Amino acid sequence: MGVSGSGKTTIGSALAKRLDWPFLDADDLHPLANVAKMRAGIPLTDADREPWLQEVVAWIAERRAAGEPGVVACSALKRAYRDRLRAADPGLRVVFLDGPREQLMQRLAHRIGHFFPPSLLDAQLADLEPPGPHEHPIIVPIGLTPDDAVESILVGLGG
Repeated sequence: MGVSGSGKTTIGSALAKRLDWPFLDADDLHPLANVAKMRAGIPLTDADREPWLQEVVAWIAERRAAGEPGVVACSALKRAYRDRLRAADPGLRVVFLDGPREQLMQRLAHRIGHFFPPSLLDAQLADLEPPGPHEHPIIVPIGLTPDDAVESILVGLGG
């Protein structure tokens, strides 16, 4: 989890590959209307995020029901969103990719082909509710290499 530019897709896909688990980039589940809003520089509301969040919850619930693991790259900015994800799988672990605004903005400025414009970063940072200790998050600084970030996550997972 984390704001746009934190490396969720890169780190999540690398972790999934390392574990040989299915991977979902939750950005792929956004309705076209959400993508259009973001492309236009309009922040999403909770109501906009609801159908998207339902799809992410369904994917997690399907994995759990099948007894299969998985890795999801998902912003999960608010505790209420993470609580919904955790309701689909009480064993869910949250990895928070955290970093300073300046570094995030630099990453977004150099990203090619993504619908999320750098102008929306501040709206995401305003919505961000970092996970608290009760959520037992694995906190990974965004300055690590992907390999080092994956290693840090594996250590946090106990493996």
